[in-house]
Amino acid sequence: MYDDILLPTDGTESMEDVYLHTLDLAQRHDATVHVLYVIDDRAFLTLAPDLVDDVVGELETEGNAATAAALDRLAEGGVETQAVLRRGSPAEEIVAYVEEAGIDVVTMGTHGSNYQQNMVGSVSARVVADSPVPVMTVNVNGDRE
Repeated sequence: MYDDILLPTDGTESMEDVYLHTLDLAQRHDATVHVLYVIDDRAFLTLAPDLVDDVVGELETEGNAATAAALDRLAEGGVETQAVLRRGSPAEEIVAYVEEAGIDVVTMGTHGSNYQQNMVGSVSARVVADSPVPVMTVNVNGDRE
């Protein structure tokens, strides 16, 4: 059922629960996990053109570190992985990658326990609304009831 799983990451330490759920799903289905980091270029609109290359370089470094950390964590579970860096609007790039790579399910973190209050306008809310495949969201704040 799930051959390819997409795990978008922001590289924060709060991703641990997302990794655990992704690992479980990947192991159960013998699936490949695609780890995606999106360089959010919407912030570049206000930057001077001569600063954009420096900022992109820094964000690529962060993205490489984030995907490497996720790959290391997933490797502990013995699942097949691949890393991808993209540039654009995170929600749009996640959904585009789902369609381009033939992804079967997305596992991603979300902040907050009140979906309506905390998710409006968030990346995960947009992905849930626009994704052609199921999206599993995992609370990364540790706020559990």
